[in-house]
Amino acid sequence: MGENLLSNYYQIVAVLLYCIGFMCMFINRNLVKKVIGLNISIVAVYMFLATKGFVHGRVAPIIALDDIHNVSVYAYANPIPAGMILTGIVISFSVTAFSLALIVRLHKRYDTLYLDEIMLRVAQEEEE
Repeated sequence: MGENLLSNYYQIVAVLLYCIGFMCMFINRNLVKKVIGLNISIVAVYMFLATKGFVHGRVAPIIALDDIHNVSVYAYANPIPAGMILTGIVISFSVTAFSLALIVRLHKRYDTLYLDEIMLRVAQEEEE
């Protein structure tokens, strides 16, 4: 069992990074730190997908025209995990930019980055 754990150390690191990012989102009250925790979790998911998509001994699925008849499907790696990771990077960048823009607007309006204080000020505004 110890050999199996040591051979999957990339996946163990990805799970640990995900836990660190999740706890950062869960524990911190600062909105910027929550976004940082979200990005850590997202990077951990990408790392996990990359480790699952990599197969030793296989090459990228680029086929030369002169070699098209001698192609074995099992000689190439699956390109779908890499495509999912690239798509996820674009989406996570957009989510991060949008989140930070909202945080800037919240800071301008409530003069704080702490979620508890923002919620109290929103409740005070509703009472008035």
